[in-house]
Amino acid sequence: MNKNTVLAWSFVVALGGFLFGFDTAVISGAEKAVQEHWHLSEFQHGLTMAIALIGTVVGAALGALPSDKLGRKNTLFAVAALYFISAIGSALANDWTIFILFRFLGGIGVGVSSVTAPIYISEISPAASRGKLVGLFQFNVVLGILIAYLSNYFIGQVGEESWRWMLGVQCFPSLLFFGLIFLIPESPRWLLLHRGNLAEAKRIMKKINSDGYELEISKIQESKNNTAGEGKLFVRENVKPILLAFCFALFNQVSGINAIIYYAPRVFEMAGLGSQSSLLSTVGIGVVNFIFTLLAINFIDKVGRRKLMLVGSIGLIVSLALVSHAFYTSQTTGFAITIYLMSFIAFFAFSQGAVIWVFISEIFPNDVRAKGQTFGSLTHWVMAAIITFCFPALTEMLGGGGTFLIFALFMVLQLIYVLKFMPETKGKSLEDLGHTINLH
Repeated sequence: MNKNTVLAWSFVVALGGFLFGFDTAVISGAEKAVQEHWHLSEFQHGLTMAIALIGTVVGAALGALPSDKLGRKNTLFAVAALYFISAIGSALANDWTIFILFRFLGGIGVGVSSVTAPIYISEISPAASRGKLVGLFQFNVVLGILIAYLSNYFIGQVGEESWRWMLGVQCFPSLLFFGLIFLIPESPRWLLLHRGNLAEAKRIMKKINSDGYELEISKIQESKNNTAGEGKLFVRENVKPILLAFCFALFNQVSGINAIIYYAPRVFEMAGLGSQSSLLSTVGIGVVNFIFTLLAINFIDKVGRRKLMLVGSIGLIVSLALVSHAFYTSQTTGFAITIYLMSFIAFFAFSQGAVIWVFISEIFPNDVRAKGQTFGSLTHWVMAAIITFCFPALTEMLGGGGTFLIFALFMVLQLIYVLKFMPETKGKSLEDLGHTINLH
């Protein structure tokens, strides 16, 4: 019963990931129609595509503030409201400036969600299943991306104003998310550490772990008493988790994942595929991403985060090297590039994609977990913006071969990071991890 209760709570919060993925991907189907509707210049079009990502960086930077001050649950209410307002506002906008304002608000929702949802799930999860439960967030992100692609395909056949429906349909899952948040409790760790509400924290923790909840409560209290940094992230005691989170988030993006997700049709057309084949291959990437994320969250607590990263790093090096080689030798006919890129997506989803939000939510001490998650998420989104911005110029300068070779070399550095520095976090309590990471 306890396991099913925690699973249900985690699934509700992970719906924030679904909206995260949907909001990120849905603009791909509407961007051409939006450009034509308001006769946008190249600069305006670029800003329209980037504005949600800019909002995401802002949301990620601010994520710890509401999460710590208002609580994880109230922050999730705000996230659901932002998604709803963004969907309705974007769909009904009669002015380009208003349109990008509402897209910006949606981006803030994505950024705050990437901080708060993984923290909440990690704080209510038993150590033995924490990886799988936090992994539900990433699973829902890729599900949201896939559903956005499919939704765009079907709605795109409606007519001239179909782009409004593409963006507006997100209001329905946003309302569902908002309603379901009423059914979940506040994080017991937040109640204890930020409100000193022992009675309520005990009541919720008893539902999570009826046998060992008293020991867990005492560990949380002990970790609070032993805190050296007094809630400050950038102190000497937190140097190792900060570096681990920074490198992990950095490598996540210098793999080239966002460039491939955002520019998949362009990459396939560079390889010589027609526009229809390119769109079909893009849907294929969404399906592969979904399948291998599902596979990863079933392995993450059995084999551990570090082994997934080892397997994934090697696979990413090989698949990116093959893409680079195909471009350098002009062997891009047929479906070779499609197969190599799908291999890349598979290895990414099985490792970095599934592990990032789990790992960063685990490695920081209780009193700075929200700030640490904010730091990791902010690093991730700033790098996402830089890579997304630079990718067209890189391919223009270096061609496909040089661009994907750079991504492959960064994955060699990631492999070294995993082998030399990444600790295993599976099966350990958050309090034990907060104490032992710096001793690793």
